[in-house]
Amino acid sequence: MFEKVLYPTDFSDVSLHALRNCIPKLVAQGIRELHLIHVIDITIAEFEAFELEGIYQEKLEELAKELEGTGARVEAIVRIGIPSIEIAETAEERDIDLVVIPSVGENIWRRMFVGSTASNLARATKRPVLLLKYVQKDEGFELSGDCSEVFKRPLVTLDFSKCSIKVIKTVKKFEELIERGVLLHSVDYGNVDELEHNIEVAKKNLEKSSKGLNAEFEGEVMVGSASQAIIGTSIAKNSTLIVMGKKGRSFLKDLLLGSTAERVIRDSRVPVLLVPCE
Repeated sequence: MFEKVLYPTDFSDVSLHALRNCIPKLVAQGIRELHLIHVIDITIAEFEAFELEGIYQEKLEELAKELEGTGARVEAIVRIGIPSIEIAETAEERDIDLVVIPSVGENIWRRMFVGSTASNLARATKRPVLLLKYVQKDEGFELSGDCSEVFKRPLVTLDFSKCSIKVIKTVKKFEELIERGVLLHSVDYGNVDELEHNIEVAKKNLEKSSKGLNAEFEGEVMVGSASQAIIGTSIAKNSTLIVMGKKGRSFLKDLLLGSTAERVIRDSRVPVLLVPCE
């Protein structure tokens, strides 16, 4: 399991809800260290940031006390600077296994993340990022899915590049929690004459990939749009998590252009685990 988790919080309602209702369930699955971090944005607070440091440290430590009975060692961290940079640097300094971020809204990246801490963090960090999905309701929001079951039935997307190797290694970190999973590859390349051949090659590659995992996985090869294949399969297989790789500095640019990742994050009904592939 991911033993060291970093949870950035801005003290918003969604952030506090996830901290109190989801994080304890994740901790119960094997997390040993939980690092809570709040970054005072120096570009907004300017000189007041240093006066606010003590206030936010106290607030964060109060939240940490709420989680003391979960079984994990909880630490409260307050930093001053540019949030995405400070969070990414903290993740590296503390050798964090997983960063957890809650998200709200259907078009998450455009409505909440683009130009925000989360979008920059997802691009900058070299650590896996778990996006919890919150659905907006008439009188607020609610968490989509059960955090105690996030890792039970993962849908793992593979493109057979070097990135896929890192995706598999990340899945192995929580494979003891997996009841059953799906390895998915979408054939959206080649001409019609090559289709049958490409499908057979993909099936063999999925079979090889499954041998690197101890948990039970079935292989699925779909034809057509990768994002539609991922979302459709996650629904059909009742998946509790979608795992996919993210590549390089172009990640945010790709999201703005409507990439597979952006569409999956936007339309997924379950949490999405982004694995850095640099």
